[in-house]
Amino acid sequence: MTYEELVKNHSADMIEKLVAFVISKDPVEIRFDFLDEDQWAIISMHIYEEDKEISLRLHLNDFYDLYFGYYDDQDEFFEIIHPLTEEEKKILPEGLKKIMKHVLDQEEGMRVAGDFLAKKQK
Repeated sequence: MTYEELVKNHSADMIEKLVAFVISKDPVEIRFDFLDEDQWAIISMHIYEEDKEISLRLHLNDFYDLYFGYYDDQDEFFEIIHPLTEEEKKILPEGLKKIMKHVLDQEEGMRVAGDFLAKKQK
């Protein structure tokens, strides 16, 4: 299976794995980043031994995407970006969504306890 197929066909599993990893960290870093006119809040998981990065990004207008970056055998870097569906967004804990929105709105990263991000909506 190629990485493109992995992201396309198993994005929900990747999101769940990323969220589980992030909420188990203490503290969790939610970063703010931008490129030209695009801005986003981002959480990431690095798999250093495999030269991979899996990230979740929140852009303006409640647009989320799953980002998968990797190096191939020739040390070329590739990026795969998968926009989240409404069903995939439901995987995300409300606490995580709120903090990512706050980071995006304030244009400033922050660190919080992982268990705070895991809180479900009441």
